Amino acid sequence: MDETYTNLPTSHLLGSVPAVINEEIEKSGTEHETPEAIMQTFPPTNGGDRGRGYQTLESPSDSHQQPSNDWKGVFSVSSYSQYFNVDTDIVMNRLISSLYPIGGDFSSKIDANPDLYGLVWITTTLVFVLAALGNCATYLMQKRSDQGAAWSFDVSYMNVAAGSVYGYAIVVPMAFYFSLQYLGSNSSLIRFWCLWGYSLFIFILASFLLLIPVEILRWFIILLSGAASASFVSLNLRAYIDGNDLSVLIIAAFFLQMALAIFIKVWFFP
Repeated sequence: MDETYTNLPTSHLLGSVPAVINEEIEKSGTEHETPEAIMQTFPPTNGGDRGRGYQTLESPSDSHQQPSNDWKGVFSVSSYSQYFNVDTDIVMNRLISSLYPIGGDFSSKIDANPDLYGLVWITTTLVFVLAALGNCATYLMQKRSDQGAAWSFDVSYMNVAAGSVYGYAIVVPMAFYFSLQYLGSNSSLIRFWCLWGYSLFIFILASFLLLIPVEILRWFIILLSGAASASFVSLNLRAYIDGNDLSVLIIAAFFLQMALAIFIKVWFFP
């Protein structure tokens, strides 16, 4: 092939692209920057947001709904989820602390992270334990006195247990909370619910011992359990008195716990 044809200019040919001269780019000193891409949702939203058109995608943290701080948050489940954020070790440690009332350091343990987990499960367990073991205790006492007598399960034990236990664990802490608020002391309703909830744990253990068909031993067990639970509440309640002379509230809390213990014995383990 003749070398003269290879040196002919080709810029006039159809489809040819002129080469970019690097020298001109270096002389101009400018660089072309591509605009930053913005992710957009497709298709655009319709209805009330018709005028907004395309929207940028939000990060997962932006789309997360925070719990409401107004009165509507009381009826929101997300407002109470933080009070169930406890593991097994924390719950077990608090259960053990409720059995040793002399320490009086339970309020400091729940100060940073009070929970409602103990309140819900301890009260629910106590309701079923009282209903079941109460019927079992009456059966044992009846068979001991008269083996030929007919016996039937008393369903009313469940209704009485649910009403008394749930009512006591919810209403009594609320009464002390509003009383301390009215008297000017710093208190927390969640901490009171947590405190009274764990104070009922000892009655679950005592209910199994109350199956022993010896009346004097039953009274000793329930009075001892009631005194331990009452001391646990009273000693930890002092942390919310703030140095005020409100010993009448501590005494009231002690006798209310003792009244609950006597009620359990008289009604469910006669």
